[in-house]
Amino acid sequence: MPYTVPDAGEDLLPPTPPLDEESPFATMMTRFDEAAEKLGIDPDIYQILRRPDREITYSVPIQLDSGRTAVFESFRVQHNQGLGPFLGPLRLDPHLKLDDLRALAGYMTWKCSLLGIPFGGAAGGIRISARLRSPRELERAVRRYTAGLLDVIGANTDIFAPDVATDERVMAWVMDTVSEHVRYTETGVVTGKPLILSGTRGLEDGAAQGLRTIVRLALDSAGIAADHRPSVIVQGTGRVGGNLARLLDESGFLVVGLSDVSGGYYQPKGLPVGELLAHRALQGGLEGLPSAGDWLSNDELVTRPCDVLVPCATANTIRFEHAGKLGARLVVEGAHGPVSVRADRVLAQRGIPCVPDILANAGGVLSNYFEWVQNRQGLTWLEDVVEKRRKRFMTEAWTATAELAKQKGVSLRTAAHMLAVGRVAKADQVRGTYA
Repeated sequence: MPYTVPDAGEDLLPPTPPLDEESPFATMMTRFDEAAEKLGIDPDIYQILRRPDREITYSVPIQLDSGRTAVFESFRVQHNQGLGPFLGPLRLDPHLKLDDLRALAGYMTWKCSLLGIPFGGAAGGIRISARLRSPRELERAVRRYTAGLLDVIGANTDIFAPDVATDERVMAWVMDTVSEHVRYTETGVVTGKPLILSGTRGLEDGAAQGLRTIVRLALDSAGIAADHRPSVIVQGTGRVGGNLARLLDESGFLVVGLSDVSGGYYQPKGLPVGELLAHRALQGGLEGLPSAGDWLSNDELVTRPCDVLVPCATANTIRFEHAGKLGARLVVEGAHGPVSVRADRVLAQRGIPCVPDILANAGGVLSNYFEWVQNRQGLTWLEDVVEKRRKRFMTEAWTATAELAKQKGVSLRTAAHMLAVGRVAKADQVRGTYA
């Protein structure tokens, strides 16, 4: 009979996750390999780029509120520091997989490179449930996790950013833990902090602001909706999807579809976005407003007609079985890797442009960069300055990607990865190999 851990929850003895042939890491590496082949990267540099610089796996023991001790697995993947210190998210997730973190760290490297900001990618987290654990237990786990990484994190080495279940409060715990050990207030080691602790303005909807810029540019470039009000389906109502739906609605777009994890509404004449988001905030989900439109599963919703589909939920939500049925004229990736490799090929065959995640959802990474810069300057920027600079970075990255795609006759995704991988390869080549 197997040993039963006292106080065990899904985060103490999580099930072994099933393998997925369209896994996020496989998707990320396939796109890297395609870009590397087209660039003709030196084989020696290729060997360096396709492996993370460092992977750290260690145990985080904490005392539960019951008085018992629990041990949680934790990770930090540092992908590449050719362009500068590592930057990447911290996650609290009971089903956290090292494979996903490897993919996310790689995406962060390519995203920072494409934007032209001086970071390499990283990603990490603790296999713990923010839903099942009390705030005191979460704080103990985050502080112990942070303390265990003190040798490899810092404002000049590896900077944390918020992600799944890591809000401003969690980021403040990280900053305070590092500060206690170094004996001074170290603000630059973490981004996503509260404004009162040297956070940045424009953080909450930073990714959505960047997405709105890209949606507009992509529509103009493709000549879509030039003569009518553009219709949009947004999959996901979290910080990215919910804010994007609100911003697009306020900007005159017709939001015809909106979903969360349980499903979503579709209404060709337009949804009451404000009412739906208020209902979700109050009830914890979108379901329950039948007057809003037709209630559909997420698999059904993503195939409905629209000008733009923006998947802002999780990786590989647009899979091979969806791609042939998509009713969108343009796809803009709001999440990390929401379109699988096989689905992407089908969309290309159908002539449906897809703006890749490393470009489209980079507005959040710019918030992290802006906060880090302000911390190092000791200067807080006004909100209009933040948004003006965000729009400039996003527009420049879009223009470079679109021009290369046209010049080389490749997709936007391939062009974006060629730019990103090429810049990191050049940096690694110039720096050389220390032996």
